[in-house]
Amino acid sequence: MNRLLISLAAIAALAACGQAQTTEADATLIEAPADEPQVGDRIPDAATERSNRRAAAEARVKALAARGVREIGWEELMPEGEEERLAQLYQQQMAMLYSGGPIMEGSAADVMVQIGTFNTVKELNEIKVRIPGYTVPFEYGANAEISEFLLVPYYGACIHAPPPPPNQTVFAMTDEPIKLRNLAQAVWIEGTMFTQTQESELADAAYTIRVDKVETYEY
Repeated sequence: MNRLLISLAAIAALAACGQAQTTEADATLIEAPADEPQVGDRIPDAATERSNRRAAAEARVKALAARGVREIGWEELMPEGEEERLAQLYQQQMAMLYSGGPIMEGSAADVMVQIGTFNTVKELNEIKVRIPGYTVPFEYGANAEISEFLLVPYYGACIHAPPPPPNQTVFAMTDEPIKLRNLAQAVWIEGTMFTQTQESELADAAYTIRVDKVETYEY
């Protein structure tokens, strides 16, 4: 599924996008990563970590489970059959975009379109989870502090590339602001997940998470 989503995001970007350590959530400072990711790069899934890190990952998952927290990957937010539905939606979108000929920069077709559905995995509602991703703030405060933002699976989403599907977008809320220095730094978000829809100018989200903890994601 990850490869499919990467391919679909890349296709949509070409067709429709011309422009466009561990602490509690309070006062968290997210530093810039050593190697900045490229636009469209997805956050690695725990299941595909290199073998020399697998033992540490398994120990981490067990420790989280002991605290009642479930570590999840982005593919787990997609209900059964959603991969096929998403592929069909992208095919329909491509056919519609190109039915009038080449897309001209600045035209009505030259926009970042969010493709997908709000179908969710109901079992994730009101569950404590930990999930990695990239942050997309709606705005910056005077000290680069945010209390609401989108969490997305690939870098540059909603800004330099089209948004992921709604059920691959999480609306995150914190009681205390989080300080950000660089959006290229991936993070782990821990909190309570809800199958609750949120709409915004950047993208719509099929999931909402109330954040308890933010950690820097170690590549």
